[in-house]
Amino acid sequence: MRDHFIERLIDLSLDEYLGAAGDVTSNALVSATAHGKAELWAKEEMTLSGLTVFEQVFRRLDDSVELDFDLSDGDRTLKKQRVARMEGPMRVLLAGERTALNLVQRLSGIATMTAKAVSTIASVRGTKLKILDTRKTTPGMRGLSKEAVRHGGGVNHRIGLFDGVLIKDNHIAAVGGSIREALKRARENAPRLVKIEIEVTSMAQLEEAIDSGADIVMLDNMNDAQIVQAVQLADGRCELEVSGGVTLDRLPVLAKLGADYVSMGALTHSARAMDLSLEILTPREVSKPRIRMR
Repeated sequence: MRDHFIERLIDLSLDEYLGAAGDVTSNALVSATAHGKAELWAKEEMTLSGLTVFEQVFRRLDDSVELDFDLSDGDRTLKKQRVARMEGPMRVLLAGERTALNLVQRLSGIATMTAKAVSTIASVRGTKLKILDTRKTTPGMRGLSKEAVRHGGGVNHRIGLFDGVLIKDNHIAAVGGSIREALKRARENAPRLVKIEIEVTSMAQLEEAIDSGADIVMLDNMNDAQIVQAVQLADGRCELEVSGGVTLDRLPVLAKLGADYVSMGALTHSARAMDLSLEILTPREVSKPRIRMR
């Protein structure tokens, strides 16, 4: 993702957390010259994501902080496995701890849930189904969340409203309720290199969408029998995406039905934070601190 988005997210997070006074607890307890070491540990099995932004949080506070990673984004951890070692001003290690952990825990949760979904589908022989994410991301964390999906082995849907045409029910309503008219306007006015996708809720709408030139059709909240019928009706004339209330438990069945994609909002809105911790080691005194507390 673009660096300026990450920098703005980090700045906002640190400003929110440190306020105007900074870390008053650490400043009261720890000498400005104290230098220390810390280790990042995974306390459970997971797929990692967010290590780059974890490092950037500390470097935003003080660029003298040194980090050495044992693992990389996308790697699978063991339970109780060290992920990284770090060294720098003790006040900086303490001030950046929670912000950095919040990000890496959240992003590793997304990557871990995605990896589980991808593994579940991969266990079904002969399937072509691919896992997609959605726009249901925490504001400000769109790029990082979608990167976490990739670290888990998933595929990104469009990033935002700028890089793909997805005609939803409200768009259809806005042009008078006609799928044919919505697709006609999209073909005439949208950038030529962008695929055109439209959401449908019935076989009649699916047939109209295919006849009107849709590249991808999203099957909204259809049951398994309807999906089978849709695959037969489409007969390869367009790609099909299953969407709406998809759970991990349902994936093995969906993988057998013949659709091309399944989108899961749960990957980015319901993945739990993984258990990682930052463990501070014994500090030592240094003569020339390089701290720029926000």
